[in-house]
Amino acid sequence: MAKQIEGVYERILECAKKEFLEKGYMDASLRTIAAEAETSTNSIYVRFKDKGGLFAAIVEPVSEEFMSRCMNVQEAFHAFDSETQRREVGQYSADAILGMVDYIYDHFDEFRLLLDASHGTKFHDFVDRLVSMEEEYTWKWMEVTGSHLEPEGDLTAELYHMMATAYFEGIFEVVRHKMDRENAKKYVTVMGKYHQAGFMAIIGE
Repeated sequence: MAKQIEGVYERILECAKKEFLEKGYMDASLRTIAAEAETSTNSIYVRFKDKGGLFAAIVEPVSEEFMSRCMNVQEAFHAFDSETQRREVGQYSADAILGMVDYIYDHFDEFRLLLDASHGTKFHDFVDRLVSMEEEYTWKWMEVTGSHLEPEGDLTAELYHMMATAYFEGIFEVVRHKMDRENAKKYVTVMGKYHQAGFMAIIGE
């Protein structure tokens, strides 16, 4: 097996990130990436198998770590007793999302890719995965705290899916608008209050 030249792997990733950010996954060119990285398309295939593998090498570590952090937050909260869950749900969510914003801004370009350049890849459902997790743990919270799924027919699974999707899409607008970290935290905090108040009003809390 031929020895891989030091630094080429890193150059390919750097140039690929730039190409994907500019053109999106579908329109990105491996030839352009190879030329910018001063290597060959074959060297990309050897290291990453194909364009999908190259895209995954950039975003998958970040997307999976983010999912893991979100799951840990949900599990930690769900371990509280019912009274604590009912009392602290708003503040706990507010604190958790600020930590998530920090992680997003520590990996800003990767989130830009996940949100707006991943069409045609297995990462295109990134937001949907977050919404599904949120839905699952919301129903668990309602069961633990004795809330009802459909009080007076106001909250259905379909409606909450729409609400949760709007919430996450709203959070990620700070990325799409390239806000600075400080303003992003401010807007996400206000939006969290808006979402929480609306949710609690619908379930009659």
